[in-house]
Amino acid sequence: MAGTLLGMPPRPHRPDALTWRVFRGSDAVRDGLLTEHQLRSAAWVRLRHDIYADARLDRDHTLACRAALLRLPPGVAVGGPSAAYLHGVEHAATFTDDVHVLVPRPLRIGPQRGLRVHVNVITPPLDVRTRRQAATPSDAGRRPGAGRPPEAGRPPAAGMSPRRTRQPPRQRAVAARPGSTVAARPADERGAAIELSPVWDPGGPIPRSDPGRAAWETAVWLDPVRAVAIVDALLGQGLTDRDTLADVAARNADRPGGRRARWLFDLADGGAESPPESHLRVLLVLGGLPRPVVQHPLRLPNGVVLHPDLAWPEFRVAVEYDGQWQADADQLHRDRQRLNLLVGTGWLVLHVTSRRLHAEFPAVLREVRAALVNRGWRR
Repeated sequence: MAGTLLGMPPRPHRPDALTWRVFRGSDAVRDGLLTEHQLRSAAWVRLRHDIYADARLDRDHTLACRAALLRLPPGVAVGGPSAAYLHGVEHAATFTDDVHVLVPRPLRIGPQRGLRVHVNVITPPLDVRTRRQAATPSDAGRRPGAGRPPEAGRPPAAGMSPRRTRQPPRQRAVAARPGSTVAARPADERGAAIELSPVWDPGGPIPRSDPGRAAWETAVWLDPVRAVAIVDALLGQGLTDRDTLADVAARNADRPGGRRARWLFDLADGGAESPPESHLRVLLVLGGLPRPVVQHPLRLPNGVVLHPDLAWPEFRVAVEYDGQWQADADQLHRDRQRLNLLVGTGWLVLHVTSRRLHAEFPAVLREVRAALVNRGWRR
């Protein structure tokens, strides 16, 4: 009987101080909150070396960011696509994606698995706001499913339809004082930043680039197709605007990647309704086609206004991304009805499925080019 008990997994034990938290295992053991045996129980999940979390927390990029920062010195902030995710662009990063961090020049951080380190060379501001629709003041310790933006960054049903100093001690799981390098004012006060302590509270907001800066970093760090989709979402969700992007681009024009960022900002369009639509638009432009209009309003004779995903009004050619139809037969039926009405007014409509976008794009490009040429386009 004793042997059986010894072979059993440790019984889950969650001290209140560690509930819904990310923490250093060595700190928890040293402070007497857990034993090493209890740390191996199903109550906790190991995220990185010596970094653990309550196993009930969502496996999302927020959790990945918190785990990464607990192993880094003060003064490091989250940037680029990781910051975009924290601001509410859910397709910008996943739990398994690398965490992008900004490191001040004096600091030296060696390579770590799942971490992309960038020297913090562009001008401020940073931002430590929580995600806009978070249910609590902190995006730490969220219960599974709690505080999620209901539709932020998620594609709607496809098809044409009406527009829908001194180095402080390392951080512990429980910290009393707030902190970050800079904190923005609440979302409804887009004013100047507020200086705070350089020490990050693991239970507080995550230090991050503000949305405009995150867009610039994303444009410089990622491939153009993925980057534009994220910038599209930042614009479409009202997290940043054209004036802010122009200002960030101008202030950092002479820095490495400055020309690339300006070019990608010009390609971005906040009217895109899903990441695949953004990907398709950028790929067509990179393939040499004229830039299409996103969600161009078309009024039919019966008064219904349609918004095809991509359109070239001068040539009466439209492209629809059909990624969601397979899951919604009713939506397919409605969109096909509207499509027939649009075709009846003289428009040529081409459809691109998810499979064709990812596996047969050269053929898609040829078809769209041929349609435009047949309607009068000349390079």
